[in-house]
Amino acid sequence: MKILVTGGAGFIGSAVIRRAIADGHKVVNVDVLTYAACLDNIASVSDAPGYAFEQADIRDAEAMAAVLAKHQPDTIMHLAAESHVDRSIDGPAAFIDTNITGTYVLLEAARAYWMAQGKPEGFRFHHISTDEVFGSLGATGFFTEDSPYQPNSPYSASKAGSDHLVRAWAETYGLPIVLTNCSNNYGPFQFPEKLIPVVILKALSGQPIPIYGKGDNIRDWLHVEDHAEALLLVLEKGELGRSYNIGGENEMTNLDLVRMLCAVLDRLKPGEAPYADLITFVTDRPGHDARYAIDPTRIREELNWRPSHTPETGLEQTVQWYLDNEDWWKALQARAGVGERLGVSK
Repeated sequence: MKILVTGGAGFIGSAVIRRAIADGHKVVNVDVLTYAACLDNIASVSDAPGYAFEQADIRDAEAMAAVLAKHQPDTIMHLAAESHVDRSIDGPAAFIDTNITGTYVLLEAARAYWMAQGKPEGFRFHHISTDEVFGSLGATGFFTEDSPYQPNSPYSASKAGSDHLVRAWAETYGLPIVLTNCSNNYGPFQFPEKLIPVVILKALSGQPIPIYGKGDNIRDWLHVEDHAEALLLVLEKGELGRSYNIGGENEMTNLDLVRMLCAVLDRLKPGEAPYADLITFVTDRPGHDARYAIDPTRIREELNWRPSHTPETGLEQTVQWYLDNEDWWKALQARAGVGERLGVSK
């Protein structure tokens, strides 16, 4: 199968590409290469005979039509997105433009291509989204595929809008789609402005490790390699028109997560004092959702999928990867805004 992947130089997109190539698929990577993209993420497969790269913007209708006509993929996986909540608080326009307008442009290009190809039975448009579109949970309960949309940040609102567009194009135009909403991802190649790499890199440099508020916000952590496996499974075997929630089944507070990371660092690269001594509580972000948790029953029962990484194995592997790949993350730390406190506007 030839898969067109948007955002393939990003964190999750590159994991999908590495897994797809390993599984024997051909891949066309479409990425405009924003600040968060890194072609080193897919260096291990860039010379594979089934891999091709196109630097193009999903907001550019002519470019998308040309890429589809040139490569004639069997299916599309749409991962390209602005995804950092703090950046969306400071500059929401880019999130509306890329996540909503970009998805619209890509949907129209995909629809025209699908129709020109004679509406092939195997074609599908797989839209990859987030559990943040469902808002915030209380102390109990889980997000299901039927949870109401209640986004609370500009980022999650823009992703909710893109989800609705994808559903509308399926209902109105018959475009064959599948949709997935995932919990918080972590693992190798994650851009160093997200929580887990921030903790690792702040600790290694001896700087204060910032935790928003009291650190009691709860997230369900999903290893990116598990996520990539699940996404490709949904692409191939998911029911058309259906959505699937993908979770790591690993709920923990931010404070517990940071303490666990510090303990791993204490084992793998001991410092003069325990890394947990660097933990510092800082002003919370505006509209910070209290808890995310996914009920993965549908993907487990229909597609027989469960995550394979536990927090213990996944975090240790992730910390070791950052220790082993200093050249990769040091180059990215020089990019605009990385390492700065963002998302404090009100």
